[in-house]
Amino acid sequence: MAAPREQLRARGAVPVTVIGLDIGGSKTRGVRFEDGKPVRDESTGSSNVQNVSRETAARNLAELFAMIGGGDVDRVLAGAGGIDTDADARALAELIEPHVPGAQVTVVHDSRLLLAAGGASTGVAVIAGTGSAAWGKNAQGEEARAGGWGFLLGDEGSGYWLGREAVRHSLRRMNKGLDPDGLTAALLESCGVDDPNKLIALFHSEDTDRRYWAQRASAVIETAREGLEISRQLLDQAGRDLAELAAQAVRQLGLPGPVILGGGLGMNVEPLQSAFRTGLAAHGITDVRVLDQEPVFGVLRILSELP
Repeated sequence: MAAPREQLRARGAVPVTVIGLDIGGSKTRGVRFEDGKPVRDESTGSSNVQNVSRETAARNLAELFAMIGGGDVDRVLAGAGGIDTDADARALAELIEPHVPGAQVTVVHDSRLLLAAGGASTGVAVIAGTGSAAWGKNAQGEEARAGGWGFLLGDEGSGYWLGREAVRHSLRRMNKGLDPDGLTAALLESCGVDDPNKLIALFHSEDTDRRYWAQRASAVIETAREGLEISRQLLDQAGRDLAELAAQAVRQLGLPGPVILGGGLGMNVEPLQSAFRTGLAAHGITDVRVLDQEPVFGVLRILSELP
């Protein structure tokens, strides 16, 4: 009689299939690993129930699993922002489980993916994307978090924060009777409006969400690249705010580092990276790394460390 499939897997006779999910505020990325190798890599819209409705999240997950395949899967590990309680993790797992019947589904905060993708088992990971957060773990297994409160309470240094600050800068100039500067002009063009006053209604409109304003961070980045001082100041402040989040977690854990910076902004905006390093150096933290691969590729390391 043939051995059960689970026993064959344990002996290494059958390739183990793992699906890793990185669920951000703007998109969901899924990678299917078979016997430790990525074989499918696809993305859809966000399935983070902190950012979209449960119906939208379910629809985007269904679309993703249709592309990467569900069915006979051993493990699923999903990293998502806003996973603050067991109830948060359970709610997301319930959306994933119908696509992978029989698989063990684990949900963690997405910053854990970042640390693992940076090749570290201990240290502090900082996400600078649509939102922002820091998470870390020391050798004793103690964990610490800073930020990650969402856009209404925090998200300092994030794409949303930069987009919002660009709007505030433009409105302050308008109130002072000043002509639009380069940042305001770039922001207006990005938003498709012709007057700073129209930004107020647009910002509060149901047609714009956190992701929309995070995408407006490109106006800050582009004008900073052109040398506009206010835009350079905003990127500098973003980097320093992110450094403060990291320093809080480092202090709580009693670690020397490393601190690993990731997320769309963190991995791609050099002035922000520079300010981040400078801010951490002021706290005596010098082991600072910028992630060089997408966080979802940290999934296998996390699973190898789980009991």
